[in-house]
Amino acid sequence: MGKNGHPDVRDLDYTAAVGAPTGVEVVELGGLYERSRRHGNDPYAPLRPAFHQLIVVRARPLRIAVDFVEHDLPPGSWLWIRPGQVQRFSRDLVAADGVIVLFQPGFLPPATVAAAHMDPPYEQRPLVPEGEQAGALRRALDHLTYEYDALASLPLEAHVEVVRHLVSVLVLRLAAVRGTAPLPGPVSEVFRRFHDAVERDHAVTRRVEDYAAALGYSPRTLSRATSAVTGASAKKFVDERVLLEAKRLLQHTSLPAKEIAGKLGFADASDFTKFFRLRTGTTPAAFRAQALGQAVFGSA
Repeated sequence: MGKNGHPDVRDLDYTAAVGAPTGVEVVELGGLYERSRRHGNDPYAPLRPAFHQLIVVRARPLRIAVDFVEHDLPPGSWLWIRPGQVQRFSRDLVAADGVIVLFQPGFLPPATVAAAHMDPPYEQRPLVPEGEQAGALRRALDHLTYEYDALASLPLEAHVEVVRHLVSVLVLRLAAVRGTAPLPGPVSEVFRRFHDAVERDHAVTRRVEDYAAALGYSPRTLSRATSAVTGASAKKFVDERVLLEAKRLLQHTSLPAKEIAGKLGFADASDFTKFFRLRTGTTPAAFRAQALGQAVFGSA
């Protein structure tokens, strides 16, 4: 816990479990609480994992917050949390019933990434498949769990490939439930490169012209591609990414506004406050006070 009651966010890198194939893990939700305690971690602290998480809920509902959005996951629902998003489990994790499939970026083959439309923007909503789709996902998860647990039944290289293909089946099935249609290739590629550049450099520059020059496009091309994919201008997309990081730092760290301003590339705290107030209608200090005054899921 940080100063002034701030639940400091912790970056969580992928670490292969003992005896598990590198790059992927299948974990029972009910075991996360004790697993965190054994490692000296708070299971309810905010985390920023550097890997993908596919969460499926079985008999009992689960609550989780992802980047300031609280999700109530009913039985049978799925939620995909992407690398870099800040998450926080609810206080009912100890009684949770479900599975998390963890996998690193780059674990799935490019053909799966393309066919499942895994490129940004990321749709952050729970999926509740029904009928044949629910049955297909259940069977796919059962097969993945079986093969994941049967490590000794195949040579390690073959085992990893089997698991890789079965995770691919899951994400392709989820893409079918989501019903996302692919965007035209050139537009999608322009936006993907822009998205990646903004993820990397949003604390360096907020100028669309700088991104356009670095990527070899015109500002107009970036704006057209961004609008086609997100419905927003390129400038608004950059500003929203900076705003998200500002909110993360305000809620999950005890850094003063001056330091947050410096981390995000603002000249001083005054410029940061103007930027934040223009886009949220409130000041950074007021946002932080409100965030800390709200019990995300209750205190115990």
